[in-house]
Amino acid sequence: MTIESETRQRCQNCTRPLTHCLCSLIPSLPSRTRVLILQHPDEAKHALNTARLAALGLQNAQMLIAETFGDLERYIQLSGYRACVLFPGEEAQMLSAYQDDQQPLLLVVPDGTWRKARKILHCNPLLATLPRVTLAPGLSSRYRLRKAPDENALATVEAVTHALNMLEPNADFSPLLRPFDALIEGQIQAMGAEVYQRNHVDSSR
Repeated sequence: MTIESETRQRCQNCTRPLTHCLCSLIPSLPSRTRVLILQHPDEAKHALNTARLAALGLQNAQMLIAETFGDLERYIQLSGYRACVLFPGEEAQMLSAYQDDQQPLLLVVPDGTWRKARKILHCNPLLATLPRVTLAPGLSSRYRLRKAPDENALATVEAVTHALNMLEPNADFSPLLRPFDALIEGQIQAMGAEVYQRNHVDSSR
């Protein structure tokens, strides 16, 4: 085996190169809420795949990869859960903590660029029948490597973490962000401080 082929070996769990495996940082957190991530295939190929980190870090989570899901109904209509879509919109209701007797949510999370996430919503009419929920305003992202349409845009693992912290305030889901932070730091180190400063830091701040 050549050195080049060794460097291409990847962890089958987190999909990162073996030399940069994140599995030791990925938690295994229980949650009352069930999370279903619908990931666009283009996002699955991206090196900074934060949705996978969310799915791996939660015991009550699942990720499906496609643009159109023919059997989506069987994943959404689960006994004991109220399905909703985490996506902003005029009719989206802000998440809040569960009441004691309130049925937990099945939180459907489209994953991809804004255009790809909207494509998932468009290609799967069942999602349009579900209520939409959204996060509290004013949240800022720690994602320093990808340009977003506005400063409040969050990576998927950040959105899931904030959503769960809002729904279940007596639990702490911040450990979900540990591998995410390490992933970002690793990418910054790989590109070098000068390149990062030139391409990703807003000098006007």
